[in-house]
Amino acid sequence: MTATTMGRARQAAQVTLLVVLVLVTAVLPLLLTGEQSGGRTLDPADTSLNGSGALARLLEAHGVEVVRVETPGAAVAAAGPQTLLLVTEASFLNRDAARRIAEAPGDRLVAGAVPHLDVLAPGVRRQGPVRARSRAPQCALREAVRAGDAYTGGTSFTGPPGATGCYPADDGHALVRYTADGHTVTVLGDASFMTNLRLAEDGNAALALNLAGARPKLVWLAEPDDPDEAGDPGAGADGQARSLGDLIPGGVRWAVLQLIVAVTLAALWRGRRLGPVVIERLPVVVRAAETVEGRGRLYRSRRARDRAALALRAAATDRLAPRLGLPRTATAEEVAVAAAVRTGHDPEPVLALLCGPPPGDDTALVTLAAHLDTLERQVRDS
Repeated sequence: MTATTMGRARQAAQVTLLVVLVLVTAVLPLLLTGEQSGGRTLDPADTSLNGSGALARLLEAHGVEVVRVETPGAAVAAAGPQTLLLVTEASFLNRDAARRIAEAPGDRLVAGAVPHLDVLAPGVRRQGPVRARSRAPQCALREAVRAGDAYTGGTSFTGPPGATGCYPADDGHALVRYTADGHTVTVLGDASFMTNLRLAEDGNAALALNLAGARPKLVWLAEPDDPDEAGDPGAGADGQARSLGDLIPGGVRWAVLQLIVAVTLAALWRGRRLGPVVIERLPVVVRAAETVEGRGRLYRSRRARDRAALALRAAATDRLAPRLGLPRTATAEEVAVAAAVRTGHDPEPVLALLCGPPPGDDTALVTLAAHLDTLERQVRDS
């Protein structure tokens, strides 16, 4: 390969590397802002360990209609007097969105580290973080008593006057329920008992069914594709599907466009300098005799008389088979018998010649080669 060809090859490799880097840089923002495939925490449509697909199926099996929404506007639109609105720690809310949810009709279930708790559950106060573990209800709340021990904790709360607290944790309770303005509000410090990972432990499934299935319709506010959209109470309320361009921020669009233009110009600039493929002759021609001699010297240096004899016998068998009218797949024994018949010799010596043991020394190896040559000449002349 000449220096010019090597230079062109390097240029082609550089262009290829540049294209790959640009494509990765352009596609990565799309992957980060695009739709994720599974692994969403507390999502009723997710079947991973962090999802809550199992709980959603159980609720539907018990006759509860589960409505999955991604925006506060859609949650408010789906809520009604006989609905339960579930807000988990996976919901991205700003204060205005939390206020709209608090004004929605029906009951509310707030589970996990949800922001703006003073708006979603007025009167409930956080006492502090506590370790999540299996706890006994130690209260008279029917839903908790029927479930028994459950994996709760995360945060302890104190409720307003008249509130019911369950699952004691430090100076408060991991579950608080109270009624205000005709709405039943339930607050939980940890929502991991609703996930597919924890649902089968203790009484987690029973507690989740009792709390989330309290109404015939459950409106589940899940993690949206675009967290910014969750902060806008009116965004996505119409339920229309968003295109891929809607998921890309404006700055990324311009960056991707500039990268595409840069890659195109680089390809045109470098591509014109790549000429046709040049076919070059091999600089060295090795004769077949030299190859045979080199292999023979290698066998001799390693004293591989067995391999040398095997190679001689195999070559002789391959040359004798077509002369004897046998296929090339014929075995050495078949060739030996046919050669003995053709030449009129006793089959035993011919079999020993083509299928015998390896020679014991170099003299025996030379003698074997001479006898094989004689046998081939006799078959050829017969």
